[in-house]
This record gives sequence, C-alpha cells and structure tokens, in this order.
Amino acid sequence: MAEDAKTAVIIVAAGRGMRAGGAEPKQWRQIGGRSLLSRTVEAFAGVGRIVVVLHPDDMARGLAAFAGRVTLVAGGATRAQSVRNALESLDPSRIDRVLIHDGARPFVSAALIENVLGALDTKPAAAPALAVTDALWTGAEGRVTGIRPRDGLFRAQTPQGFRFAEILAAHRAFPGDAADDVEVALAAGLDVAIVEGEEENIKITWPGDFDRAERKVGLGMDVRTGSGFDVHAFKAGDHVMLCGVRVPHTQALLGHSDADVGMHALTDAIYGALAEGDIGRHFPPSDPQWKGAASETFLAHAAELARSRGYRLSNADVTLICERPKIGPHAIDMAGELARITGVEPDRISVKATTSERLGFTGREEGIAALACVTLVKP
Repeated sequence: MAEDAKTAVIIVAAGRGMRAGGAEPKQWRQIGGRSLLSRTVEAFAGVGRIVVVLHPDDMARGLAAFAGRVTLVAGGATRAQSVRNALESLDPSRIDRVLIHDGARPFVSAALIENVLGALDTKPAAAPALAVTDALWTGAEGRVTGIRPRDGLFRAQTPQGFRFAEILAAHRAFPGDAADDVEVALAAGLDVAIVEGEEENIKITWPGDFDRAERKVGLGMDVRTGSGFDVHAFKAGDHVMLCGVRVPHTQALLGHSDADVGMHALTDAIYGALAEGDIGRHFPPSDPQWKGAASETFLAHAAELARSRGYRLSNADVTLICERPKIGPHAIDMAGELARITGVEPDRISVKATTSERLGFTGREEGIAALACVTLVKP
C-alpha cells in the first residue's frame, strides 16, 4: 500500500480496558510476543501519517515503544474528546482524509483499509460493518424477556473513514460523548456509506479475546528467513556510509551507489527471504539512474515489497566486518536508521561489528564486509 501524504490515521488507545482483565491496560498486553497496540499500528504502516491517542499516564511508554514513528496525542475524559484532540493536532491544509480506528482491533486487513478509503472517493464518510445474522433477544435476571427483529441491523467496526474537514467540524459541534465517530457524523448530517466488514477484525474486549487472539497469531503463521552478504573496497575519501549513518574515516567505500555495505546486506537478506533475488535484480548496476543512489531507496523497496505480501519484519541482525572505523559509537544510530527505513521498532534491529583479527582483505583494511539475517512473519 503506497503511503498517501494527504491521509491520516488516528488510532484511539487512551482507555484503561478494565473489562479485559490483566494487570495493565489491554493495549499494552502481549499477543504473540508483541503488544496489542504495536500490532494495530503495524497494520497501518504505509497508509499515511499515524496519530496514536494515549492516556496521559502512558505518554512516556508510547515514546519508548514507537520512537518517533507515530505522533502521540494525549486523550481526553471521553472517547469523543480523545478523537477531537487528535483531529485538532492535524493540519487541515495538509490532510484530506482521515481513518479513525480502535487501538484494540489489531487484525484489520490491508484490503479492508483500502475499501474504506476507496468509499471516500464518492462519500464524505464510510465505515465497515457486518450484518447481524444471529437472533436477537432482550433479557433480565438470566431469562429471555423478548425477541427483537434483526433486519437492517449491523455490527459496527473500524476503521471509520471521513473527509477530514467534515469530521473535524462535526466533532467541534458535537456535545458530550459518542459510541463511535459514525454517531458524530450522523449528528452532523453526513452520509455514511457501509463497507462490508470482516469477521477477523475483532475488537479485544474480554479476557477470552486474548486467548482467541493468541490462537490466531499462532496458527497458519508463515515464517521466512533470509541472509545477505556484501563487500565494498576502499577508495580515496573522508567518510563511509554504514547502515544509513555517515561515519568519518580516512577512506570511502567504492560502489555504483553510495556503497552502504551494511544496508546492502540487509536489503539482500529481505529479498532472499521473499525469494526475490538480490539488489541487482531490482536495481541493475548497468542502469545509470542508480549511480550514486542512496541505499535507503533499495532497503525501503525491499521492506515495502515484504509488507505488500503480508509479511512483517520480526527482526534483523547486521554484522559489519572491519578493522576500522570503529562501529560501536555509531551502532545505536545505525539500528535506529534501519528501523526508520523498514518501519519497525528499533528493538527489532541489531547492528554489531567484529574484526577478522588482521586476516584477509578486511584485516588488511582493503574494504568492509557485512552479513545480515532477517526473519519475516506473515500471521
């Protein structure tokens, strides 16, 4: 999914989620080794600018978890106020469309997101829903007290999509709280299109929902690994580009692009996991347009290719092999750059270095080599 600079995504996660049980708010609880909220944010990678609304007490935790990949906004006393806070944080001159999504719905699909956005081409608002197919009862004191017709009834889901100016005005005019943003839109007289929802787009609400979610991420999982290796010789110069960081040195690296040997190895590892060959297949060195190109272009392409096929980068490990320059002082910045480009949390990227004990071409300081391995996961 290509990112649209005019689209924003608001993920509402400011509640305490007490009905789900547990010792902490449900959005921070783990599903398959990752927080619920992290999985939800990941689902919208590449859609547009992401704004996450958190409880004021969770802001520091959010900064640590998302490391600048999203905009964080403090929530209000009600859901409606939390959404309005997020809307007010966005620039109306830059945003045309906005998706508003429950942070507790981590399994929304790329297809559903696309369908909601597509409906906004002709409607001011659109939201996914599923027709009610079960019989409906009323009840009291453990007994059925009546029957209700189910014709024309739908189970609402998110993301709910809106033209930005219309939903901002609707929230500004709406008094009190609302069950969701469709209620706010209808109060303002907006026409809301129904997009077919998905049964898998569950909202984590009760303790048993976590068990269901754990089963979902554990069944049918497609795990792929890939490895990459690259070498570049030294030439005259005053710095080297390594994993996206400019490192001062007495020499530079020779290559058709910017010769970022670490980023090339990681890119090839991702392509390898996807059975997509190597950088040369996608960016031939015979093509002059790639002369001197920033290696970020190659890595971003590989990461987007993985996402487009439903994979997420679970982790990556890059090893740089050289006597000099010293990598240690730059390793954290390098991991941060690779995380930014691939769109994952920094704690999923490792960058480290070793020497070859003065043996071989790296030991003679004739160049730098790099090894990389990655794990891609499709839930």
